[in-house]
Amino acid sequence: MTETLHLRGTEITSGTVAGVRAVVQTVSSASVTVGDEVVGSIADGLLVLLGVTHDDTAATAATMARKVHELRILDDERSAADAGAPLLVVSQFTLYGDARKGRRPTWVAAAPAEVAEPLVTAFVEALRGRGAQVQTGRFRAHMLVQSVNVGPRTVLLEL
Repeated sequence: MTETLHLRGTEITSGTVAGVRAVVQTVSSASVTVGDEVVGSIADGLLVLLGVTHDDTAATAATMARKVHELRILDDERSAADAGAPLLVVSQFTLYGDARKGRRPTWVAAAPAEVAEPLVTAFVEALRGRGAQVQTGRFRAHMLVQSVNVGPRTVLLEL
């Protein structure tokens, strides 16, 4: 879809904006720390960085959850669903950063927090509804994300 947004009185057309975006990485370990607290950690699974845009819905979040859970990115072409591998989901609005013009990214294609947070929750709940073991980061927190990427295998998914 073509996205036209108004920012400080300026009309910005961002071109084609896909739906939910996910960067999926196979990891031997991954964790999220907020302050001094580890809020989520996994071993031998998938790290999922998730971004949503303005028109995304709980249905698109659920579709992406199914796609991520069934993505055959693990050893022997297995998915997290096949292997029972855990997932660490981290909300990341910067996946919708656009720096095609200039050096300063614009975030206008990223959904605002009040839209994004329920969609990230819907994504996580859809994964859990499929029987997935899911850990999460903390929405709107400054997070330290650590991971050991295996392969490396990293896939960008868009709906």
